[in-house]
Amino acid sequence: MSQLLYEGKAKKMFTTDDPDVLRVEYKNDATAFNGKKKAVFPGKGKLNNAICTKIFHVLKENNLPTHFIEKISETEQLVKAVDIVPIEVVVRNIVAGSLAKRLGLDEGTDLGQTIVEFYYKSDELGDPMINDDHALATKIATEEELAEIRRQALSVNEVLQALFAEAGILLVDFKLEFGKLKSNGGIVLADEISPDTCRLWDKETHEKLDKDVFRRNIADLPETYEKLLSRLEAVK
Repeated sequence: MSQLLYEGKAKKMFTTDDPDVLRVEYKNDATAFNGKKKAVFPGKGKLNNAICTKIFHVLKENNLPTHFIEKISETEQLVKAVDIVPIEVVVRNIVAGSLAKRLGLDEGTDLGQTIVEFYYKSDELGDPMINDDHALATKIATEEELAEIRRQALSVNEVLQALFAEAGILLVDFKLEFGKLKSNGGIVLADEISPDTCRLWDKETHEKLDKDVFRRNIADLPETYEKLLSRLEAVK
């Protein structure tokens, strides 16, 4: 019998008959500012599931390991069970959001190189930024695991930059989570990649095609996600 394992801001995770497989259900909820701003958008879960499925298929085609197995309904997918490494990995290509404030740089500045940041995954502490030494000292990851996570994050970035470029979109920055497979301990990309977790701008106009439209009250969120999905589906 399927049981609810976890409910987050945008997804629910359930057990299946196979202990190595979980069922993910995408919710219609949207949150911002660490949950201080909330709303429900009918159809959002369906859109995120479709966008995430498209992205995971592209990553698989490029031989990048993920927890994704298959999409099983408009709002659900099956994934491999993992033990999440408690590190949020943020990959940045263009200055935006907190980086602009932290470094005093103009939003939209091309960094000229990719920046990888680690944050300790803790709601109670507000997900503070950490470095490799913090991770090692607190034993939340080994040196080898950190190196593998960084390597995979940069590889994902390279593949996704190419995918979005074909759709006329800039991949500004995005958040990743990684987990260790229950079956063999191998590190794979987990969680989701969607406009909830990425900053995506139109290459020419810099129109925002992600959750920033909700965060900043710029445009309708479902319409924005529909536009993004349409552009991604046009990429072969």
